[in-house]
Amino acid sequence: MNRITVSSLVAAVALIVFGIVGARNAEAQFWGAGAPYGSGVYDVYNVNFPKNYSPGQIIVSFGDRKLYHVTARGRARSYPIAVPRAQSRWSGTLRISQKRVNPSWTPTPSMRRENPSLPGTVPGGHPRNPLGVRALYLGSTLYRIHGTDAPWTIGQNVSKGCIRMHNEHVVELYNRVGVGTKVVATWKRYASQAVSTGGGGGSATTSTGNFMKSILGDNT
Repeated sequence: MNRITVSSLVAAVALIVFGIVGARNAEAQFWGAGAPYGSGVYDVYNVNFPKNYSPGQIIVSFGDRKLYHVTARGRARSYPIAVPRAQSRWSGTLRISQKRVNPSWTPTPSMRRENPSLPGTVPGGHPRNPLGVRALYLGSTLYRIHGTDAPWTIGQNVSKGCIRMHNEHVVELYNRVGVGTKVVATWKRYASQAVSTGGGGGSATTSTGNFMKSILGDNT
């Protein structure tokens, strides 16, 4: 393949990739998320974290609107989340009691009273399933850490008690934790700072670069 052809291919892929990113930005702004791609509402970071938390624990900070998975003493992986609305606030310590791939969703009676048009149930894997593609059930409560069919709500206080994540993020967390994992939900805020770990972040720039390399190899 000559240099002109490679350059043309790189340019074409770049237009596709940045078109996708632009569409995602437009979606976020249209639906009122108010935060463009790369702002933290879509990104995952490795951060410094208080050393009093043991590796493996999950700390859900409703104040930060972040879920922290502690990976080592003083370090955690930070994910953006949607948090409970004011009337659904809670806090406490629970453990993951179940893990489900493509969980089905059944609205509670109170949800049906609030919105009678809700379906009786939504099967797992359906594109409009509010639990998304993975769910981590918390103790014997109705609370879950789960994906979503409404990614524009991440970063907002909209849930009825559950912790919503982007589907790609909840899949990563699902693969990292097991049943019995301790989950601390708190309104405390943490002064965490991102750290450089050689590709541990999830910014638009990193994602775009990796996507292009997966197609064109080192020609990018």
